[in-house]
This record gives sequence, structure tokens and C-alpha cells, in this order.
Amino acid sequence: MNIEQNIDFELARLRKVAWRMDALFYIPRTNISVGLDNIVGLVPVVGDALTALPSLWLINEARKLGASPGTLAYMTLNTVLDFFVGMVPVIGDIFDVIYNANIRNYRALERNLNKKAAHAKSVRAAQISYA
Repeated sequence: MNIEQNIDFELARLRKVAWRMDALFYIPRTNISVGLDNIVGLVPVVGDALTALPSLWLINEARKLGASPGTLAYMTLNTVLDFFVGMVPVIGDIFDVIYNANIRNYRALERNLNKKAAHAKSVRAAQISYA
């Protein structure tokens, strides 16, 4: 398995977790998704603390995959915002359904890694043309 296959495998794993947390199913006749984050988050404080764990894991995995510091900071901000606003009764639950921090974090990671890969390919092409 080469490095691109490893990264693709890891991204697929992270995507699955992000979507399970934020969009496990859609409410019929709407575009509103509900995930484990929204369901477990209904339990005051404890639920929000429990749902922060997969979010923090996703950030750590992004770090291991080589996400830029800016992307990691953005992902951390999303997670902190999701955690603290999510603790507010009712408003926090509505925010959790709308905001989908885990999906936002996954997409930020994917954009960042794609940008890095495109840059690496252009550098490699430039090196080959000079040879």
C-alpha cells in the first residue's frame, strides 16, 4: 500500500466518523441531518463532553496526516465552539444540528490535504522538467 492509498484509507475512516457524528440520518422531507453528536448532546454537559471526544480524535488524526497549523486551529475552533454553544440548553441543541462541526472539520482537512498534494505534484513536475 502506497502513501496515497494510506491517506485515502485514513480519510475514508475519518469521513465515516464525521458523518456518523453529524449526519447519521436525515429527517424525512427536510435537508436536516441528525447524528450521534445531536442525540448524545441532548444529555446536559455529559453528552457534550462525550461527543467532544471523537471531535478531538479527528483533530489528532488530522495532525498525524500532516494538516497545516492553520487547519488544525480552524478545526479546534469549530470543536470548542460546538462544545460551548452546545452546552446551552435548547439553543445549543439547535446550533449542533445546524453547525455540524465534525463535517466542517473533515472538509477542512480534506481541502488542506488536497492543496498540499497538488503543491507536491507541481514541485515534482518542476523537478522532473529540470532534470
